[in-house]
Amino acid sequence: MSALAFVLVFAAAIAHAAWNVVAHGVSKAGTPFLWWGAVGGTVVWVGVIPFTGGLGTDDLRGFLLGVGVSAALHVIYMAVLQRGYREGNLSTVYATARGTGPFLSVVVAVVLLGERPSVLALVGVAAIILGVIAIGLVDRGRSSRSRRSLDPGLLFGLLTGVVIAVYTIWDANAVRTWNLSPVAFMVGTMLLEIPFYSVGVRGRWAAVRTLGRAQWRRIVAFSILSPLSYILVLTAIQIAPVALVAPLREVSVVLVSLFGVFALKESRPGWRISASVIVLAGIVLLAL
Repeated sequence: MSALAFVLVFAAAIAHAAWNVVAHGVSKAGTPFLWWGAVGGTVVWVGVIPFTGGLGTDDLRGFLLGVGVSAALHVIYMAVLQRGYREGNLSTVYATARGTGPFLSVVVAVVLLGERPSVLALVGVAAIILGVIAIGLVDRGRSSRSRRSLDPGLLFGLLTGVVIAVYTIWDANAVRTWNLSPVAFMVGTMLLEIPFYSVGVRGRWAAVRTLGRAQWRRIVAFSILSPLSYILVLTAIQIAPVALVAPLREVSVVLVSLFGVFALKESRPGWRISASVIVLAGIVLLAL
């Protein structure tokens, strides 16, 4: 992976981890928070489009198709993920999704996009995915749900991972095929998400307004950092293989986990730090 792509993805991971820390707790509000995120992200970033190459293309139909499908996939992703959190153990869903998504993205990128990462890079990819899954499974055994013969958390985690892979491959193909500006692509996607989330909060507008007044600072931070993290990923995808970018962006999971260890004093720090070291080894291999 080139140095520029590596820096972009690593910066994306930091931004992703930062908004997860900032939104810790408030994101549990569900659809009202997602509505504010889509609206806030659109408002914050739409003014940046003229300074980042506009749409990046004259093919308006291609742009609309790209952002339209992406918006639908991201809404499906959030719906499946939230359902998984309701039905299964959070750590099981999270670990399965964040491990399955990059793994499938790598497979599809190799099979359909014709990417050919080196053996050393693939070893690094495997280490990152393994470490991410290990971090997510730290607390899995503590829930009675996880001991069921059919763990719903595992099922919804797999479904979430599939959607992650689908939107990752679609977005990569869209920005490459139509030469779309990552900023315009992200803004277009968020703009088209608003109607979906508006349907989701129908009859709950009082809760939306209350959340906006009480948590506006966190919403603003989320509106800046969350789109920024994915804009950086989309930029990296234009110059680096998806098979390397998709796993590396999961470094954010490690950063959040380490925040939990040192700031929140979460349980089993040795396990979390050991898993983080495995991910770090994978990062080193990708950077070689």
